[in-house]
Amino acid sequence: MTTTPHLDGFVPFDPALAAGYKSEGFWEGVTLGSLLRTAAQKWPSKIAVKDAVPLTYEQLDVAADGMAAGLVELGISPGDRVVLQLPNTPEFVVVLFGLLRAGAIPVLCLPAHRAAEIGHLAELSGAVAYVIPETAAGFDYRELARTVQTRVATLEHVLVLGDPAEFTSLLDVPRDPRPLPEPDPSDLAVLLISGGTTGLPKLIPRTHDDYAYNARASAEVCALTPDDTYLVALPAAHNFPLACPGILGTIVTGGALAFTADPSPENAFATIERHGVTVTGLVPPLAQLWTAATEWEDADLATLRLLQVGGARLPEQPAREITPALGAQLQQVFGMAEGLLNYTRLDDDLELVAKTQGRPLSPADEVRVVDLAGNDVAPGAEGELLTRGPYTIRGYYRAPEHNARAFTPDGFYRTGDLVRQLQSGHLAVTGRIKDVINRGGENVSCDELEEHLIAHPAVRAAAAVGIADAMLGEKVCAALVVDSEMPTLAEIKTFLTGRGLAAFKLPDSVVQAHDLPVTPVGKIDKRALAAQLAGTT
Repeated sequence: MTTTPHLDGFVPFDPALAAGYKSEGFWEGVTLGSLLRTAAQKWPSKIAVKDAVPLTYEQLDVAADGMAAGLVELGISPGDRVVLQLPNTPEFVVVLFGLLRAGAIPVLCLPAHRAAEIGHLAELSGAVAYVIPETAAGFDYRELARTVQTRVATLEHVLVLGDPAEFTSLLDVPRDPRPLPEPDPSDLAVLLISGGTTGLPKLIPRTHDDYAYNARASAEVCALTPDDTYLVALPAAHNFPLACPGILGTIVTGGALAFTADPSPENAFATIERHGVTVTGLVPPLAQLWTAATEWEDADLATLRLLQVGGARLPEQPAREITPALGAQLQQVFGMAEGLLNYTRLDDDLELVAKTQGRPLSPADEVRVVDLAGNDVAPGAEGELLTRGPYTIRGYYRAPEHNARAFTPDGFYRTGDLVRQLQSGHLAVTGRIKDVINRGGENVSCDELEEHLIAHPAVRAAAAVGIADAMLGEKVCAALVVDSEMPTLAEIKTFLTGRGLAAFKLPDSVVQAHDLPVTPVGKIDKRALAAQLAGTT
């Protein structure tokens, strides 16, 4: 059996389960591109994007249609993969919906990604185009594009927001809108990026059906209405601010979007006051910083009704401090771009909100908590979280070997997270079994970082471990066994940056080790190493 190129390596939902998700109404048979179209028909003159030049839903819809027509004229065909790496701007939404309506598949990358990640993801996806800003946060993305183009033979187009240099200006792409065929709702819609828990990041294939449900159900849990304004404070390409409920959920409910590329309290508080923001989502370190900043920032946050906190476990004490400081109701969110989302509900009591990370979004979410042998643990006991459901993938894109380890034969995703499930269904996250450091809500793969570290000429062996930190949750510490002079932290960072590693993956500290502790089977004992390093960093 042959498949179209973009479906080569895509693992579809089990047909019997998919039929059930349709018949039970979880999947409504709509495309992501149509979400904006429907909103524009319902609320044509309502403000969709609050910016220096605000956009109504009708204007945003027309802009997306024009972008789609221009992309098609450029030669981008249905099923083509396009790497999208724009900062938090209204143009992100226009390009995203333009790609969706053209039938192309956005590969949603973070502004922090560099040559190592972008080159890998463009090559893995077979991307034909790459959308970037001219510069952002002092970094020239055109230089990055030149590097990636030399590596990825399929990459024909580079579209630039700003001065394009030798590339194509994004402003020159749109054309007069024209009718375009609708994709199949069961087809691949977007490729999200995994946290890279083992080696380089993987591609997470989300369909129109499952991701539209993801956004719609999340919006319902958050009680979004046309009166809400959602602030995109985390990078828009993240699953959390994109569809939990984020950009897509806000559009489904006719709310307004506001954007900031700088979520510092000084800037974000002013944005909340200026645009009347009612809902936003943060990672725990930012939420803690915002809480503290109310002591010195003079801003009116009265409109902010709901603060979602996710991306990492929020400790109990900071959870209790958020509402008294910010005035907004706290909603804990525990989920993953692969699918399963857990939310504390708006009517949960304060103890559940402070002590748990929520309960599954959908009545069709299947959750198991198992021991190392794969057996279900006793109720309330700790174990690894396994899940499947109407918006949880059945396999990573073009990763058959990894899929054999990451999924059970009957399609449950092995999350690697350690949890306890309460009688209410709420999950309390207790840790994880994957070798990954959660630094401020960003997953840093130890395997990937170690692979780069041992490429340094002075380093014979390396191990990356997470060290507890009050603000970031964990900091990245690299223990290095060297044959000569120990490199400084600055030298290691320069070396890793030169290899194209994203800034959030760089170690916060380096420590020289004469050897690395090992387990009885010869693997590096990360727990023992972390205990050794806890008092030295």
